[in-house]
Parts: sequence; structure tokens; C-alpha cells
Amino acid sequence: MSDLPRKAVTRTAKLAALPLGFAGRATWGLGKRIGGKSAEIVGRELQQRTADQLFKVLGELKGGAMKLGQALSVFESALPEEVAGPYRAALTKLQEAAPPMPTRTVHSVLEERLGEEWRDLFLEFEDKPSAAASIGQVHRAVWHDGREVAVKVQYPGAGEALLSDLNQLSRFARMLGPLIPGMDIKPLITELRDRVSEELDYELEAQAQREHAREFADDPDVVVPDVVHQSDQVLVTEWIDGIPMADVITDGTPEQRDRAGQLLARFLFSGPARTGLLHADPHPGNFRLIPVEAADTVGAEGGEGAEGGSVGQWRLGVLDFGTVDRLSGGLPATIGASLRMTIEGEADAVYELLREEGFVKDSIDLDANEVLDYLLPIIEPAQADEFTFSRAWMRQQAARIADIRSPAHQLGKQLNLPPSYLLIHRVTLSTIGVLCQLGATVRLRHELEEWLPGFLADDEVGEAAAGA
Repeated sequence: MSDLPRKAVTRTAKLAALPLGFAGRATWGLGKRIGGKSAEIVGRELQQRTADQLFKVLGELKGGAMKLGQALSVFESALPEEVAGPYRAALTKLQEAAPPMPTRTVHSVLEERLGEEWRDLFLEFEDKPSAAASIGQVHRAVWHDGREVAVKVQYPGAGEALLSDLNQLSRFARMLGPLIPGMDIKPLITELRDRVSEELDYELEAQAQREHAREFADDPDVVVPDVVHQSDQVLVTEWIDGIPMADVITDGTPEQRDRAGQLLARFLFSGPARTGLLHADPHPGNFRLIPVEAADTVGAEGGEGAEGGSVGQWRLGVLDFGTVDRLSGGLPATIGASLRMTIEGEADAVYELLREEGFVKDSIDLDANEVLDYLLPIIEPAQADEFTFSRAWMRQQAARIADIRSPAHQLGKQLNLPPSYLLIHRVTLSTIGVLCQLGATVRLRHELEEWLPGFLADDEVGEAAAGA
């Protein structure tokens, strides 16, 4: 497939085939059960077969289908290893690549948006895309002033395809539920759909990227390429080389994994505090691990042969600011305060704060100590000086919440997620998913103390911010 399938009937037919496939596999599974296989073994086989078909279709369609695939891919660490292992490569492929659109289409968009003499803007332009994602693809080029740049070109018809896919996917979201234990996929699809207009607006993306590039210009840990040019459907930014996060996950050294994990956590919590914006698309395709010598000059060569560097010789490159949450005061202090009080065992205070913020509805009455017991395992990484994230830990948390027989599952069903926290919640969970894929040992508490409002006692918050 070489182009974005835009005809509604084509896309709908592909997506509509998914629930039919799920139903067929369920019948196959029933036959296996009758034949004597255990429910657990059959369930895992069904899960694997479903995932194989799902990610194949999502990757082919791009648009909203691929967007959902990218969002789900960061949670593969929650799956049993026997299930996750065989299609982990397919998930990684979703994060980094997709079938490209024809060169003639790319040239047509550039001519329409940059003018008939668009080639005069570039000293060089590579027709073969270097990366492809849900609504556009990236071409490497050299700007007329000699800077190496990334040229992001939006697929024609991407908005229509995005909305159509997500509307179709939402109709059978419940059938996708078993793929990721403990996760309700329908709110995720709804939130992705609500953000469509923002993601398609390259002017908004350029503004968010410029703000991050300005704030992190001299940062020793984070590299954000600046915007060179922006117009409808075309965004030109500085090019950065480095090791894709997906490659660090699969082949990185322990030092690279730990450094990538630490910097990812640092960016998650420092970004909103410094820019008032939360980068809301934290899948591995949007991050690079950059050797310091390459990061010193944005656009310089750098990914080759750099694996021998020590812990301090790496910086985090951050890409794609198409989806952001605007948080003028940084992350809500409620998050930090509730984390701190949970760690300190203040069950009643935590419960009262959750009620005030709408996490517990007025019509619901829960036991404060049971709420504390529900939260403590989830926030384990914030309690120790350093914590090793792992797929095993992620699977343990997912199983605890997904098991309908467990107290955690019963209590979780009664909690509410206020709309203002929805994107923050998804970004946090996604980041934790990537940290577990990395298997990184991270000093998370250090980042929380420095950047998360309310995590320190009230009289210490101002001092921490002043010393940041």
C-alpha cells in the first residue's frame, strides 16, 4: 500500500473486518476450550491472534487507526510475555514507520503550500521519507541557509480519515479491551478524537514547539529542534540525529536505558513547569537519545558509533508537538499533594482531596483506607530514592486492576476521572509504559521533588521552584 486510503468505504471495510475477526476467534477459542485447553491458555492465544490482526490493519491505514495503534503500543509492557513477545516488533514498527505516500503527492502538497518554486527553498530534498506517522510523514532536507531540516508533510485528507477511523473504532472499543488488561479503551479513543483539530493545525504545533525550543535552548539534558518555517500542511524544523528510543528499548545498553528513562521522566515533569505545556504524545517514535557532542550542534551527525558513551554523555531529543495540554500553572498541585499524602499514609486527607477534585463523585461513598490501599502499589516508583521500572511490575499492576475478583478492580470501577485530568492521566500512564519497556532505573522522586507542585510540603514548594 503506497498511499493513504481515503475513500470512506475502503477504510470502513477494513476496520469493520476487525470485530468480525474477533468474533471468529472467539468461536475458535470456544472450540479449543471444549477440546480441553485451559481458559488461560486459550485466552492468551486469542489475545495474540487479535493483536496480530489489529496492528496489521492499524499500521496499513495510518490516520486515526494508526494513532490508536501508537497510543496502545506503549502499553504492551502490561501484557504477559508469552503474548507480548511475538508481536513486539510490530508495535515498534507502528511507532517509527508506515507505508509512504507517493512522491508526486508530496511534491503537490509542497507546491500548493510553499509555492511553485518550492525547490528554491532547499539546497537538497530527499524524496524518500525518513519517518511516517498517523497524519503526515517527514523528509530530510537542507534549507537554503545550509541548515539540515526535517520537513513534515501532512497527508491530503488526513483530517477526514482521522475522524472516520476514530468514529468507527469507538463502535467496537469494548472488543479491543482485552488487549490491554485494566484499560478502558473507549475514553482513549474519545480523547484522541477530541484532539483531531489541534493535531491537524501546524500553526498550533509550531507555536508549542517554538516555546519548548526557546525554553530548552541551553538545557544540558533536553534538545528541542526549533521551527524553521511553517504553513498549512507543511512544517519545517531543525533536524536532529540520535538513537531512536525504540532502538534503545530493543538494543540499548543498561546505561543508555537508565539515562533515557531519567531524562524522559525529567521532561515529563519539568516541561509543564517551565513552559506551561505538556507534551501529550509520549510514544517512543517521538524521542531520540543524542550523544552530547552531536547535541551541541543541532543538526550534526551523531547516532553512529556512540554506544560507548557514559551516563552523562547523552541528552534527550524531543519531537512532534502536535498534541499538547495547556497548563498555565504547570501540572495541578493536587497531583503532587495527593501523591505526598498517600506516601505519608494520610488516608482521610487523600480521600477528601480526591472528593474535592471529582475523582470520587458525591453519590459514591468509599472507605478512605481502602482507597489508600488501592493507590499505594501504583505510586511505588515515587516512594523510593530510585526505582527500576519493568514489564513484570507493569503486568502486576495491570493484573491487579483487571482481575474482576480483586478489591482493586471493584474500587477502581467506582472512581471517576475528571475531564481536566484525562490527558494528564494518559500521558503519565504512557510515559510509565515507555519506562517499563526501557527497564530503566530512575530517580523519579528526585524529579517530583524538583518539578511537581505540591509534592513537597507547602513551605518547601517555593524554595524548590526557586532552586530549579
